[in-house]
Amino acid sequence: MDLNNLSPYIRVALDDYIESPYFIKERVIFDYELLFVKAGEIKVTVENKTYLGLPGDIFLFKPMQSHSIYLLNNKTLHQPHIHFDLYYQSDSPEVNVSFKPLQAMNEQEKQWFREDVTQFEMNPLPNHIRLTKPAVIEKLIYDIIFELERKFPYYEASAKGLFTSLWIQLLREHDWNTHKYLLSNWEQLDRIKNYISHNANKELTLNELSSFANLSKYYLCRLFKSGFGMSPIQYHLQVRMEKAKQMIQFSSHSLTYIAEEFGFHSIHAFSRAFRKLEGVSPSSFRKVKN
Repeated sequence: MDLNNLSPYIRVALDDYIESPYFIKERVIFDYELLFVKAGEIKVTVENKTYLGLPGDIFLFKPMQSHSIYLLNNKTLHQPHIHFDLYYQSDSPEVNVSFKPLQAMNEQEKQWFREDVTQFEMNPLPNHIRLTKPAVIEKLIYDIIFELERKFPYYEASAKGLFTSLWIQLLREHDWNTHKYLLSNWEQLDRIKNYISHNANKELTLNELSSFANLSKYYLCRLFKSGFGMSPIQYHLQVRMEKAKQMIQFSSHSLTYIAEEFGFHSIHAFSRAFRKLEGVSPSSFRKVKN
């Protein structure tokens, strides 16, 4: 799934109240649906797996996934929800919201199923998330509902932008739920990252970072890599190179001066590191950019 090309089509965005004993019997949908439990309690079954939905939870139903929803304890369900495609398709405006099981669909309806692109993610969003920050998700959902109800000029573009923010927030929530130790250490990770960014003009050692963070070298590397996908030393080198690239492109300083400015002991060490990361030498990079 390529987030850079995300182009959502929002089919339905509603703020619904459902009274007990209403229920949604087993069905499959053509698209995706996000259902936020604002109030009430529900039993949700997805592909034979059952979940308890409580206020602050969110459910993601995916294309062709069999699911059902039952209200519990005679409580009214307050459920702002959104039906959407993650990528706009030529038939997106024609596709309806389904309440049928697969076996009750005709051939035309079966052509409407979207491909579930979330399955290709390394850590795909699950059907049920117990949110750590439900207020953020709730506000984004209501902002989308507001745009689609009012239909002010450019409402569709605005709703797409809001949905992208919503989707990113859900991915973050899932990451935090999957790696709970990251959430509890996020402030410290951010502090380490800022320290690295503000020391781009010199070489940093793992010993120095470990001392600054008051963490063992092993735990620091494990925590940082879980949060940012690379070791702190790799991140530091990346920061230095990004700043060096800007100076190469937008200044007339010599490459030797730039190498010294960012803590490299020699132009040769700088050139080796630059070529390894960028695939070209610093001098070739300057020629291409200028």
